[in-house]
Formats: sequence, C-alpha cells, structure tokens
Amino acid sequence: MSAILSTSLSLPLHSRGKVRDTYELGNDELLMVATDRISAFDVVLPTPIPDKGRVLTQLSLFWFKQTGHIVPNHLAEQRQAVDVLALDQDLAARSLQVLRAEPIMYECVVRGYLSGSGWKEYQRTGSIAGDPLPAGLRESDRLPEPIFTPATKALTGHDENISRSRLESEAGADLARQLERLSLALYLFGAEEALQRGLILADTKFEFGMRQGRLILIDEVMTPDSSRFWDIESFQPGQPQPSFDKQYVRDYLEEVGWDKRPPGPPLPEDVVGGTRQRYLEAHDRLLGANVPG
Repeated sequence: MSAILSTSLSLPLHSRGKVRDTYELGNDELLMVATDRISAFDVVLPTPIPDKGRVLTQLSLFWFKQTGHIVPNHLAEQRQAVDVLALDQDLAARSLQVLRAEPIMYECVVRGYLSGSGWKEYQRTGSIAGDPLPAGLRESDRLPEPIFTPATKALTGHDENISRSRLESEAGADLARQLERLSLALYLFGAEEALQRGLILADTKFEFGMRQGRLILIDEVMTPDSSRFWDIESFQPGQPQPSFDKQYVRDYLEEVGWDKRPPGPPLPEDVVGGTRQRYLEAHDRLLGANVPG
C-alpha cells in the first residue's frame, strides 16, 4: 500500500492545489492529477491517505458522465496524452484530461441534512447562510428541502460562508441564480442515485467555471472530499453520523486539540487506515466495483 504526496511529470505545471497537481497539455487542455494529500480545516496535512486520489478521480469521472444532461463540464476526451500514463496504471487512474476554464471563485454548497458547520450555525442563529430554518431541528435531521449555502473560495486560509444575497451582490443576480439552480439540480440527482445504493448524500459542494462564455461544472463532483455520505441503515438523527469522508480525520484533529493553523499534525496509522477504508467503501458503494489499479 503506497501513497502519492505529489507528482512530477515532464509537463509544464499549471497549478498545485490542496489535493491536485495540474499540468499543461496544450490544445486548451489540462491534466488534473489527484494525489493522496488530505486537507482538513483548509490545511494540507503531512500524512497522505493511500488510494485516496484514485477514488476521487474515478468518482468524479463517474459523476461528470452522469450529470452532463444537467450542466456541461470540463471533462475532455480521455486519451493517453502522456506516455507515462500508458505505462503507469496508478497514475492513469488518478488523472483526468480537462478543458481549460476560468474558475468562479465561490463554492456552491448544498445541504440536505443538518450537519457540520451548518449545524453549528443553526445552533447559534437558527439559520444557515442568512436563511432561517424551522425551530427544534436536531443534528443530522433532514431539512424540509435542500438549501443552497454558498461560500467564498479562498486561495489561502479559510473559506467563508456567505449569504445568497451577498453572492448576488458580488457575482451578479443572473450568475447567482444559475449557480443555485444548477447546484440544487445536481444535488437532487446525486442524492437519488446515492439513495439507490444505500447512501445518504447529506451535503456536498460544487465548483463552476466559465468556458467560451458558458457556465460549466469543474474540479470534482460528489466525492468523499467534497461531500458527506452516510449509511442509510445506521442513520439515526439527533446525533453525529458515521460518514464515508474525512470527518474521521477532522474528529481526530479536534480530539488532539490542534489549533487549525499550519502546519497540520501527522496522522497516526489507525486514522490513516480508517480514513482509507471509508474512502474505498464510498467508492465501492457508489460504483459497485473495486478501486482501479
């Protein structure tokens, strides 16, 4: 069992994010490679999670293909554009060829259940992102209907939850409405697909970009990094739920009292193994197959 913290290909480096290394391919295309880096509270941790990058890539590939009828995306024709991909199955399984787009610097979060930062905000204010919710809701309760709760996308530091009205004032009303409509449609589609596989999609985030004057879906889609998946059989509202995502890592970091400022602490072997297993199970439950490679 090995893990990849970073990649180094004989291609011009376009960017290096928290999880992905992206390279220039020419012809207006990029090669997006998901490493096994993991971030928590917007800080990249020094300990990778083996197989995580392959899980993120294969799930994103699945969802991009499944949701093209809702919104176009940045997925390009998946050719073996780099010789090393043809020789390295692991690298190929964690790589996507994508079309270049101008990112929209907002995260489009949709919540179907009351959990995470949404639950904390509701406890303080009785609302999320400035929108009031019914009184008396419990942690993990299903919301009356899914809600759109945007956030700024910080290049460094922490993202900031914002109201829908602030999004409208900053991004423009037309774009804000498009982002909300498409995000809700994507969530509803994904939640129904997940439910058929015994999973609850509690919340998720989407990212969009502009390409040739058209709004498209970019980055990753409904993976354990961007989403909160719960098992429907063990679901018990009124308390936190075991989840197939990095909540296991967040819980550990809260327990050890980390101040959530870089550098992040290393993860012990049992947390690495437990997190890896959760990512793999989410993959297998959604795709019905073992992780490639």
